[in-house]
Amino acid sequence: MSKTLKMYGLSHCSTCQKAQAALAEHGWSVEFRDVQADPLSTEERAKLAETFGEKVINRASLTWRGMSDEERAADPVTMMGEKPAVMKRPAMIAGDTALLGWTANVKRALGVPA
Repeated sequence: MSKTLKMYGLSHCSTCQKAQAALAEHGWSVEFRDVQADPLSTEERAKLAETFGEKVINRASLTWRGMSDEERAADPVTMMGEKPAVMKRPAMIAGDTALLGWTANVKRALGVPA
């Protein structure tokens, strides 16, 4: 049985690169989408915001720190549309399971040793 998941992130993000490599090593087929090179539609951003809530925005990122108070006040769907790099990554969808980030819990959920 092949294990497939969709991953949203940035191709130059080291965390996304590590996640892809580890998942491939553990039998996952990763359909990766660089959200900067291939921006998400409003509907796709809304689905991620609905799935992950406020956590979908990476408030520790350089992108977030460089944003004005006005930009930070926008809703997540608008924010990710204007600045895709502000999205927490990787965001992964595996069947009915949605996971955000590359933490020990996420790795465990995907069968990847932490």
